[in-house]
Amino acid sequence: MSFRLAAYAVCITDGRVLLACHSPRNRESTWTLPGGRVEHCEDPFEAVTRELTEETGCHGIVERLLGVDSRVIPAAVARAGTEHQNVGVFYSVRIVGGELRPEPDGETAESVWTPIPEVTGLRRSSLVDIGLTLARTLPPTGHVPPVEVGGSIQH
Repeated sequence: MSFRLAAYAVCITDGRVLLACHSPRNRESTWTLPGGRVEHCEDPFEAVTRELTEETGCHGIVERLLGVDSRVIPAAVARAGTEHQNVGVFYSVRIVGGELRPEPDGETAESVWTPIPEVTGLRRSSLVDIGLTLARTLPPTGHVPPVEVGGSIQH
């Protein structure tokens, strides 16, 4: 089993959410939240704004912790073909500057502000649904039920 600790930015303004389009080699493009791996000895609080800037070109300020999600992705559907656990730390982040652009030498091909009602029509990572649920409901425990994967929703 592999393990990954990641931090994700939920950036919502005027009824729109900032999404990043990942276009990994030999796979369909998938929309997701800006964010990614927390490096060794890095604080997730710092990682989320670093990842936001790297992937989108935007600069942000963390406003609050939304919650933490832990999920195991079965080997049959995991990218590497082995069982994988992802622990995601979700933050509400306010954009304070920068300009949208593709990630230089990275997997993020495009970032866009997407009206929240239109998100359901996109091929997207389950992380998008988790982040939006956390932002809308602010569950007291910071935990949301598992998001069912299939159709437009991918791991």
